[in-house]
Amino acid sequence: MYNLEMGRWQPNARGRLEQAALELYTERGFEQTTVAEIAERTGLTERTFFRYFADKREVLFAGAGSLQELLVSTVAGAPDSVAPIDAVAAALAAAGAVFEERRDYSRRRQGVIAANAALQERELIKLASLASAIAEALRGRGVKEPAASLTAEAGIAVFKIAFERWIDEADRHDLAQLIRDSLDQLKAVIAGP
Repeated sequence: MYNLEMGRWQPNARGRLEQAALELYTERGFEQTTVAEIAERTGLTERTFFRYFADKREVLFAGAGSLQELLVSTVAGAPDSVAPIDAVAAALAAAGAVFEERRDYSRRRQGVIAANAALQERELIKLASLASAIAEALRGRGVKEPAASLTAEAGIAVFKIAFERWIDEADRHDLAQLIRDSLDQLKAVIAGP
């Protein structure tokens, strides 16, 4: 059925599909939501949905490529004098600034993922891919192994912990600050007493 209020010609079909999917996943659960229902809620067709997303799971992971590109380009573009961990920290802070505008969406998205084992697995795969891409960017800067992989994995761990704190309603700090705090704590643990 064609919805005149949200016709096909309206802009930001991708964003509307993402929003509708998240609403439905939150209301009904991921498994119980169909692509047809997502499309119907936006006044778009299933065919339009599949122009943007391979399946209903990918709605939740659509930004992974852009996030990876931001992290890699920031690490690669850091001055040569910057320590590897500080290049990763700068990349994570840049990502934190992007996420800051989407706190509510991120919180709701994480709730959907936490409620579904297959989505949790997909999230872990995404984080592993980000770590691999960061390690490659560090190797491109001349960082040898295993230092490149260790630094990248530590950076992703820092990001993961900071992100979990950030989406917690009780913690109102911005994500970039939480990333810096988590990294400082990691450095303190490594340095020892």
